[in-house]
Amino acid sequence: MPPLSNTRPKAGDEVVALRQHVDRRMASLRDERLSYWNHWRELSEHILPRRGRFLQSPNQANRGDSRNQKIIDSTGTLAARTLASGMMAGITSPARPWFRLTAAGGLTDNQAVKQWLDDVTKRMLHVFAKSNFYNALAVMYEELGVFGTAAMVILDDPVDTIRCHPLTVGEYFLSNSPRLSVDTLYREFALTVGQVVGQFGLDACSSTLRGLHQSGQLDREVMIGHAIEPNDTQVLDDPTFRGMAWRSVYWEINGGQTQVLARRGFNEFPVCAPRWHLVGNDVYGRSPGMDALGDVKALQIEQKRKAQAIEKMVNPPMVADVSMKNQPATLLPGGVTYLPGSAAGIGFRPVYEVTPPIQGLVEDIREVQQRINQAFYADLWLMISQLDTVRTATEIAERKEEKLLMLGPVLERFHAECLSPAVHRTFAIMTRTGQLPPPPTPKLLPHIQVEYISMLAQAQKATATGSIERLASFIGSIAGSHPAVLDKIDFDEAVDEYADMLGVPPKIVLPSDQVAALRQARVRQAAQQQAIATNMALAKGAQTLSNINVGGGQDTVQAQGGLR
Repeated sequence: MPPLSNTRPKAGDEVVALRQHVDRRMASLRDERLSYWNHWRELSEHILPRRGRFLQSPNQANRGDSRNQKIIDSTGTLAARTLASGMMAGITSPARPWFRLTAAGGLTDNQAVKQWLDDVTKRMLHVFAKSNFYNALAVMYEELGVFGTAAMVILDDPVDTIRCHPLTVGEYFLSNSPRLSVDTLYREFALTVGQVVGQFGLDACSSTLRGLHQSGQLDREVMIGHAIEPNDTQVLDDPTFRGMAWRSVYWEINGGQTQVLARRGFNEFPVCAPRWHLVGNDVYGRSPGMDALGDVKALQIEQKRKAQAIEKMVNPPMVADVSMKNQPATLLPGGVTYLPGSAAGIGFRPVYEVTPPIQGLVEDIREVQQRINQAFYADLWLMISQLDTVRTATEIAERKEEKLLMLGPVLERFHAECLSPAVHRTFAIMTRTGQLPPPPTPKLLPHIQVEYISMLAQAQKATATGSIERLASFIGSIAGSHPAVLDKIDFDEAVDEYADMLGVPPKIVLPSDQVAALRQARVRQAAQQQAIATNMALAKGAQTLSNINVGGGQDTVQAQGGLR
């Protein structure tokens, strides 16, 4: 469909054209997503059965049904949970800072700029903590690890500043920009009649929905469509939704083909849509769950066969003489079955003796479980608990850093596609609502950057910090015999670089000008103390000389003409 006209058509024509556009594009995005849809559904059935929306319809009567009928061994589900928990603790732990704001162009040399950036970072972390941001991330980590793609919408909230809406696979559609980054999200979801009227107003609803509302069917559900995409009809300097960079449209999917519920807009793209791994220009990602799906399915079969083998061992099928038909018989422990004398040698006996290789089956199941855990990086997150012997803290740290580097590409993509959009979106909302102090210089805002200092991010920087430590250790080992080598190192710069890599708050490390002033004051104080000590030594020496009698009633000082 060609871009909508910028000539401000009549409201009715504009709405009709917009409705036709969103209907056509959702149908196109649905066709593009179809090949992933079947794979996601299989992943949901075998790993996360309560996730995903695959056959959406309003007022589903089977929402509470048991959906884990295909899961006998829950290793895959538990491994996905471990992955999500490990990523939450390692990337965005609520218990410690995981990002900080910095500035390019040498502006961070200014202490006032450093203090402002640190203050803004703390305020943003507070907003994330009091909102549902971390709860939404926990959902996203599971979705990302199993389905390879996750999505979340961040909206303004008058109470908590932001409100995050994590989406589940199957209810949304994505599209890439020419730069291969997600810039479009369509979704379909169910709302009750009362929710639709409360959110959009009765006048915006279709005649069908108004009739349901007037008849009191407030809990009847209807399917709603929502589109967030670049605003190709943007009118610059327009203060309404028409002037915003992204367009937001809500409509009833099965009602009112010529109307929409609401037209809104965003100044920033409000969607975070990370992908685990991409190939070429794919929109949806590949995941550890996809890699482990074959093992997960095989594990269910093996566990079922093992259970059948054990069942046949402890409760085998039996054979009996025909004369015992319709006669009292029991297989219970301690039970007695009475037989006629002629049949004493027959009795009950197993049809066949079952001696399956249970041990070999158990070992193979253990290997499959290990492969599933490796696919979900469970050996990384639970490394310490799985060590067979007690290790030193240094060895544990090195082993952990080595394994964390395996997640380097995933971590960089998650930073770029999820955390950076979330931080920029929250920063913009807090700026518009007046929750941030004015910057010390107007030139600062265009140069603000986000630096991540989580446990995983710092593991990637461990090589750089380790090189500084090794250099300092080497210099210290030879400084005793060659003190001049200390002149080769700028220790102040080394401290600044090391603290910067570790993400140390700027209040802890003093700026260079303040350090120079302290050192000058220390030099002056030392000089004053030296002068006082010299004067005291001279005075003491003079007193000592005055007490020495050199004869003739004169002391040493008088003899030298010092005192008369």
